[in-house]
Amino acid sequence: MLNTVYRLTQPRKIEIAFNEIDLFKNEVIVKPTYLSICHADQRYYQGTRDPKVLAQKLPMALIHEAIGEVVYCPDGSFKPGEQVVMIPNTPVEQDDIIAENYLRSSKFRASGFDGFMQEYVQLAADRLVRLPAGIDPHVAAFTELVSVSVHAISRFDKIAHSRRNTIGIWGDGNLSYMTCIFLRKFFPDTKLCVFGIDDKKLSDFTFVDETYRTTEIPDALRVDHAFECVGGNASQIAINQIIDYINPEGTISILGVSEYPVPINTRMILEKGLRMFGSSRSGRVDFLKTVEMYEQYPEIVDYLGRMVGYVKTVRNIKDMRDAFDMDTKKAGGKTIMKWEK
Repeated sequence: MLNTVYRLTQPRKIEIAFNEIDLFKNEVIVKPTYLSICHADQRYYQGTRDPKVLAQKLPMALIHEAIGEVVYCPDGSFKPGEQVVMIPNTPVEQDDIIAENYLRSSKFRASGFDGFMQEYVQLAADRLVRLPAGIDPHVAAFTELVSVSVHAISRFDKIAHSRRNTIGIWGDGNLSYMTCIFLRKFFPDTKLCVFGIDDKKLSDFTFVDETYRTTEIPDALRVDHAFECVGGNASQIAINQIIDYINPEGTISILGVSEYPVPINTRMILEKGLRMFGSSRSGRVDFLKTVEMYEQYPEIVDYLGRMVGYVKTVRNIKDMRDAFDMDTKKAGGKTIMKWEK
């Protein structure tokens, strides 16, 4: 079966390639339907990654956040027409200690091998999770991103001590917003405080207890634990501010990605006996938990729906370019490609 793949061959240039889908492999064939553009995709598309990285990774189909419709399943575990979330992380081994998303041998779509910008995608059955009926497909498209927050919170629940009266979340962007939505459900009795720099964005956090500008934090305020959702050049400021305002023996969850090393106040980490851990990507168990919570708490999907910024119907390469270009112009929100290829 011949398959069409839309690969980025150099920055801002998408070309058609073909590969063969093996119908005799014990894998499921899925037709992508809704794809979500993330910052990592844009760094490849715009060419802002290190030239050595681009030379190593390209040509490559982009997109690791997507849902699709089952076309063929050899063992019948999925039925044709079922809507599924596709898991981009692809482990090649199992470990009793290390999760699949941290194994150095694992592959990740749109980061080393082709992502979901294809006519069809062939995956192992355990790389698919059924979607409940009626879920907004625009939200479901970025389930992978949402599952990263769920993963980080699940790890936090295992690591942090039990005093969780107040949790601080630094950042006022999409990552912070999603993390707060799920923190509210995981820990309904905990006071949630969000710290950011943009009053308009902070006003969207209607489901938390308090919001503060990072330049106007009360001196007496303290949090038991904290999530850093800032990333980039501001990571240093955010992490060190967390260290200042967190109670002794608190836990700091690092989610923001920074391209460069970040200096932090290790003296106060030692004096306060703090725990700090990082979370990256997610695995099947996190996707299952995320979809379960979609179904259990419909209001989660409603809140996440506010993150959808732009929807572009894609039928050709020009439409793909338009979607990526529009994604750079909008102020926040997720760009979704309705994939009609």
